[in-house]
Amino acid sequence: MKSSILAIVLASTSVLAFGADNASVSGKWKLNTNVAGNESEMVCTFTQKDADFTATCKSENGEGKGTGKIDGKKFTMKYESEYNGSPVTSNYAGTLDSATNKITGTVNVVEFSIDGDFTAAPEK
Repeated sequence: MKSSILAIVLASTSVLAFGADNASVSGKWKLNTNVAGNESEMVCTFTQKDADFTATCKSENGEGKGTGKIDGKKFTMKYESEYNGSPVTSNYAGTLDSATNKITGTVNVVEFSIDGDFTAAPEK
């Protein structure tokens, strides 16, 4: 009986420790993107639950939605928007630096098969 209780306590502690390792991105963030020499900026509101999050982003080109995941310090997001009336999917992959509270990484625009870089920081 004691070993069963100990196993449950240890398993619960492992789950809590895993959850504590995931950073939070909840709130408003400003993303700066450079793809094929074209720079753009958008403000995203991230709503996070556990490791998963949703995003609503606004830029001068309109609004789009995204879904993503925080795995430790690893940030991934699939962002769907429109460009000239056609759907566009952008896949973001980056790393959250807790010391600077910034995310840096790469973005791939699927329909155009082009890559770029992005940075993100909480909006002030």
